[in-house]
Order: sequence, then structure tokens, then C-alpha cells
Amino acid sequence: MKHLGIFILGALLLASCATNKRAAYIQQVQTDIPTAIEQDYQIRIKPLDRLTVTINSKDPELAAPFNAASSYNSLNGLSSYSSSSNGNLQILTVDKEGKIQLPIIGEIDCDGLTRNELAKKIENTIRENGMVHDPIVIIQFADVKFSVLGEVARPGQFSITKDRISLFDALAMAGDLTIYGQRENVALIREENGMRTVHYFDLKNPDILTSPYFYLQQDDVVYVLSLIHI
Repeated sequence: MKHLGIFILGALLLASCATNKRAAYIQQVQTDIPTAIEQDYQIRIKPLDRLTVTINSKDPELAAPFNAASSYNSLNGLSSYSSSSNGNLQILTVDKEGKIQLPIIGEIDCDGLTRNELAKKIENTIRENGMVHDPIVIIQFADVKFSVLGEVARPGQFSITKDRISLFDALAMAGDLTIYGQRENVALIREENGMRTVHYFDLKNPDILTSPYFYLQQDDVVYVLSLIHI
């Protein structure tokens, strides 16, 4: 019982200390001074991403063949498309070389492009080949996700629903850090070009805003370390 009492007292003291650590993020930053965002942090397409592609025109009959209900499989089995039953929605998987296959148009290199850049590239290809003079292409990510684990209120996997999402957006979606989360030691794990990188953030340091890791990419994992070491 004596040891149990010491353990409970220690836990209460630790909880008290952790509560005191609920400090504001990004401390000692100059306020009311606009700061330019140095880079365009839109999410860019990578191999094995899944995309939806819709091609429209003022003349629906001209656009229909580009959205034909078909199935396609590349030699490596990594590139495919199909149409949904509720509209002209093609779901494509980018192959390992960063390419997709479209009906009629054929192979399109999309590695490193944003959604809008890929849409413009497809529109230009259609227009330059005299297929349709007024194509409108809409690209969406089909299932782009990131994960937040560790000392947060709601750990789990979350869908990215916009072109730019920050570390703070991710933490907010996970319900913010618990009182036991280390605000000075938040890890971001990223796999890119066959390499894995682990970057650590201090959420109270204003330099976080200029970090190349501040905006998330697809499949990033945010891990909040705990103040409690078991």
C-alpha cells in the first residue's frame, strides 16, 4: 500500500506538471507583422497515389469517350482506371514511374504535379490534339491520408480534403495534444523518393512556421511523444 500511495502521489505531481505545460504554441513570435510564405506547399502527386479524373465539355458527347467505363491494367499491375456507377468518375492509381493511363489520351506523366497542374496538362493535351476545343478537367485525390499517433485526444488516420494542410491542422483534427504530450518533441515521419526521414518539432518555437515539414504530405505520420516514460 505504501508503494501504491507513492505511485499515486507521483502520478498526481506529474499530472500537475503536465497541466502547467499547457503553454501557447509558437511563443515569442512578433505579432501583426505579415510574413511571406516562401514556398507553395500544395500537395503534389506521388507514385501509388489514387486519383479521380473527370473530363467535361459543353458538348457532353465529345467528353464521354474520355470518361468511358473501362478497365485498364499496366504490365506491372499498378496503374488502373474504372468508372463509378453514379457518374463519369475515373479512379486511377499512379504507377511506380509516376504515370497514369487515360482513355484515348494515353499515358500522362504526373509525378510531382499538383492537382491543378495535372488538370491543365490534360486539358492542353486534349486541346492540342484537336480532340475537344473546350475541355474542363477536374482532378481529386481519391484517398490521400495522414496519421496522428501518440499523446493526442483522438489518434488515428485522417483524410486530406484540401491541397494544403499544416501540422497544426493535423493536431486539431486529432483533438490536440493531451496534457502528457511533449510539445517540444513532436515527430513527423515522411517517406519520399525511397527514403524515410524523421523530423522533430518544438511547437513553441516560431521557426516551425518556416520548416519544410510544417505542411504535410500524403502518408505522413505525426507522432506526439509522451512525458511519461514506462
